[in-house]
Amino acid sequence: MATIKDVAKRAGVSTTTVSHVINKTRFVAQETKIAVLEAIGQLHYSPSDVARSLKINRTKSIGLLASSSEAPYFAEIIESIEHHCFVRGYTLVLCNSHNDLNKQGAYLAMLAQKRVDGLLVMCAEYPEPLLNMLEEYRHIPMVVMDWGEARRDFTDTIIDNAFAGGYMATRYLLSRGHRDIGAIPGQLARNTGGGRHRGYLRALEEAGIAIPHQWIVQGDFEPESGYQAMKLILSRPQRPTAVFCGGDIMAMGAMCAIDEMGMKVPDDISIIGYDNVRNSCFFTPSLTTIHQPKEELGEAALTMLLDRITSKRENARIIEVHPALIVRRSVADGPFRS
Repeated sequence: MATIKDVAKRAGVSTTTVSHVINKTRFVAQETKIAVLEAIGQLHYSPSDVARSLKINRTKSIGLLASSSEAPYFAEIIESIEHHCFVRGYTLVLCNSHNDLNKQGAYLAMLAQKRVDGLLVMCAEYPEPLLNMLEEYRHIPMVVMDWGEARRDFTDTIIDNAFAGGYMATRYLLSRGHRDIGAIPGQLARNTGGGRHRGYLRALEEAGIAIPHQWIVQGDFEPESGYQAMKLILSRPQRPTAVFCGGDIMAMGAMCAIDEMGMKVPDDISIIGYDNVRNSCFFTPSLTTIHQPKEELGEAALTMLLDRITSKRENARIIEVHPALIVRRSVADGPFRS
């Protein structure tokens, strides 16, 4: 395998000159530059990325500590981050922790050892031990998506406005004439679950509507939980005319349960979801939902992180992304539509 010394000898220049040609760190005469590039081609020389990273103190790699890459919501954001990393010449190191604190600690130590230039964090839950662990690595430029009220000042933050999205979904059902509105929220300890559910409750409170607790059944963002929750809601003597599902994947399970019980969406009961996952338009019927700008969220997180890396700034910044209503066919007019 050719070395930089071999290239220098073939081109008749010093190793320092070869280095300047490769790294574009100083002016080199065109004739000399051509000789060096020809020698590199003839010898099939490839500079050592490791050696170069040690010299410039950059590895051109980004670590991503995530809960999971399997859930459609997370998968679409990760896909966006990976695409924009590639476009900007960075390698993405993905670590799926599945909310396991031991794995999170091991992955953070590994990413620090690999000397990643920056760290993106996208965990479903942020318990105190994880927050403390993240703070131990505050020397690594970091952006967190989205830890809600647990926010700390040592990192940049992307806020997804989950409360506004839950409020928007419920206001839409109210505007369509629904007053009996049930809910299948995701885990309330998570910002995505708790924030969306608080928005739902606020919209009902403002409308002066008290919802029976039997119409609110806890889910966990998985389709099975939406399926079981909807079966339980439909088993009540009195049923809601509409249900807000805190995630599209739970809405998919809920719609399956409705179909199995011989009912139809939206003729017998209306459904609204959240996230606008890629396949939500192919549900039967197509799902009315709250669009979470996942592509923009992933790009904004990486852009903010690269800014923090290059500028070496220490003050924390916050970027907000905003949900939007996507109207399809799973919501019909309720009995109070004027």
